[in-house]
Amino acid sequence: MSVDPFAGDPYVLVPAAPPQGDYLRLRADSGLSPKRPEQADGALAGSWSWAHVRTATGQVVAMGRVVGDGGWYFLVADMAVDPEHQRRGLGRRVLTRLLDDIRSRAPQGAYVTLVADPPGRRLYESLGFRDVAPGATGMVLDLAVPDEGGQRA
Repeated sequence: MSVDPFAGDPYVLVPAAPPQGDYLRLRADSGLSPKRPEQADGALAGSWSWAHVRTATGQVVAMGRVVGDGGWYFLVADMAVDPEHQRRGLGRRVLTRLLDDIRSRAPQGAYVTLVADPPGRRLYESLGFRDVAPGATGMVLDLAVPDEGGQRA
């Protein structure tokens, strides 16, 4: 694993999942879609790799995870940074840790994907990600939860 270039700053990189409450709060605070506790439980337990960043006082301010089969396919997900701590390199720190983990534990030839919101595009491109279009199409199927009237949200 590479040397941590952020060793002298006020943040601590933790190569593990954050607590459930912090996961839910950070998703909502950073502008990602809110999730329910049972969704968080699945994400926390079912991910291949995690990293989060804490302040010196223990507040979780950034996170990201990798969902993968351990063989060749890996998806970067839940990249989130608390708005009060953005523009300090925390997203890069988390993503670099996750990519280092894939490089060190996955077999050669790993395929890493993600779906990026526009503000994250520059970070992802700077670390080697590229747009798959026009050679491929990114798609999504959102199995939304029915609202109280039985309608899909």
